[in-house]
Amino acid sequence: MLEEIFRTLQKNYQKGVFNMPTTFYFSIDDIRKTLTLDAECCLVEDGKTVEDADCVCKTSAAMFTRIWNDGYRPGIMDFMGGAIKSNAPHLLPQLLVAFGK
Repeated sequence: MLEEIFRTLQKNYQKGVFNMPTTFYFSIDDIRKTLTLDAECCLVEDGKTVEDADCVCKTSAAMFTRIWNDGYRPGIMDFMGGAIKSNAPHLLPQLLVAFGK
């Protein structure tokens, strides 16, 4: 299911949400993906392809699919409790907007 989500990202990308190139690195259970978003496109790559991503997000597949498919919006307790770990949680809502979520 996660691989299917990542496969559809490029075609569902809403241009113009990110004006400057922004990188996201996701570690979701055993899946590792790097996304590079800019004003025109979304590049999805397997693994960690950048040294320092603008936003690193580590979570479980269950939490990721709950956010992506069910519209759940994490609160402070999800981050404080460790269900989601991120160095830049303020970028995550913008990421969702970029894919119409």
